[in-house]
Amino acid sequence: MVARPLCALLLLLCFVSSLAAAPAAPGFSVRILGSKRAFDSRDLIGKKVLVLRFQASWCKPCVTESAALARVAERYRERGVEVLALHVQDTTVDAQRFVSEQNVTYPVALDPRLTIANRFGFNGTPYTVVVDRRGEMVARIHGESAVNRLPRILDGLVGRPPRAGASP
Repeated sequence: MVARPLCALLLLLCFVSSLAAAPAAPGFSVRILGSKRAFDSRDLIGKKVLVLRFQASWCKPCVTESAALARVAERYRERGVEVLALHVQDTTVDAQRFVSEQNVTYPVALDPRLTIANRFGFNGTPYTVVVDRRGEMVARIHGESAVNRLPRILDGLVGRPPRAGASP
């Protein structure tokens, strides 16, 4: 009598726990704008957290948030976070102008035909995806304010930085 409800509960728990897992991020490879360096997202699995920012030179919120994204990239670089911006529906010239005018310090690549963006659920710029060290998409942020939300998300993935003067 007890075995049947217990089995049903175990099956339910297995089903619910599988739903809680984050979806796997699609792997991709791109060439970094202005260099011969290739970036392969699969190389980061087990090593780093990846923040993908889908943006464009013609996107006003992307321009507005570019400096803040650079600060996030710098703040988390030493803690195992890689930031990569993919310029969607942009030309090389326009993306290079964006990088120059905004003093972009994080790597930028092109996705002019949305080949990569569509695999990540792209639905307009700006769009930010956070991929954890296991290669799972743990956050997808549509629209503005991603840079305000990223520190909380990243601190949860890589831990908070030690306080100045604190002993290890």
